[in-house]
Amino acid sequence: MTPGIGLAVLLGVLAVALDLRRRQLPNWLTLAGTVGGMLCGARAGWHGIGLAAAGALVGFLVFLPLHWRGAMGGGDVKLMAAFGALLGPAGILSAAVFGAIFGGLCAACVRMCKPGVRFIPYAPAIVLGAWFTLLGGGG
Repeated sequence: MTPGIGLAVLLGVLAVALDLRRRQLPNWLTLAGTVGGMLCGARAGWHGIGLAAAGALVGFLVFLPLHWRGAMGGGDVKLMAAFGALLGPAGILSAAVFGAIFGGLCAACVRMCKPGVRFIPYAPAIVLGAWFTLLGGGG
């Protein structure tokens, strides 16, 4: 297992557990994930650091409009930045698409089972999208 995949697994497990339990993702987790992704990128030199930074920026920006509209929490946006540092700009865009699909399916199931629920924890969908992309589903 590469360090990047190990970090993605650890980050994902912690994010899902904390989001389901507390309905909040702490800054220490998302910051540690972003820094870890940057360090993984640094193993490939300056080009790797640049790709990790670009991925973090794209990951942050891709869901930021949803946060501004109140449809997503700030922790979810920062979690995307952390996974972006691991996946790079193209990978995080694929992960965002897959995450949106998983999130939509999850929301539809929750609406059918519990019609009064307005918000769902979104970290599980983000993590599934990132993991699916890491496993080769995004390319």
